[in-house]
Amino acid sequence: MQELNRKSVDEFRSAEKIPVVAVLENVRSAYNVGSVFRTGDAFLLEAIYLAGYTARPPHKEIAKTALGAQDTVRWAHFKTAREAITALKQEGYAVYAVEQAAGSRSLEKLGELDSERIAFLFGNEVSGVEADTLAACDGCIEIPQFGMKHSLNISVAAGIVLWEAVRVRQFAKAL
Repeated sequence: MQELNRKSVDEFRSAEKIPVVAVLENVRSAYNVGSVFRTGDAFLLEAIYLAGYTARPPHKEIAKTALGAQDTVRWAHFKTAREAITALKQEGYAVYAVEQAAGSRSLEKLGELDSERIAFLFGNEVSGVEADTLAACDGCIEIPQFGMKHSLNISVAAGIVLWEAVRVRQFAKAL
């Protein structure tokens, strides 16, 4: 642990978090939820908000992929994603859906957003982010894709977007 520079659970809980929140709306696979928890731990995210029928801890399948991150990353459950968005906006977060939509902003332009606190909303594996949820967001972020398939597993998409959000914030501080 020491050689790998890993934090203990107590060190993680007391560490300054990066003001990024992941919101999961109606994610049907608890394995995907666990993977996002693990990503949230890796990047010191502020929190993960679970909405709708998204599985929540304690849950065997979440634990299998989260590898303990469900115990370190702060999380909350909301009946709907709109309730989560309302709470985030009250806390000063800008909220962006990760979705291929008209007018979406390409991920490489994430650094152009003028928001210190930001949340990313990830939707259902099949149907994506619900239309009324999209309307409540400040905009959409889209991951550029070049192959035949223009979709990614939610846990992969979350890893890409959350890393970019953290990278932009962490390396901007260093400049």
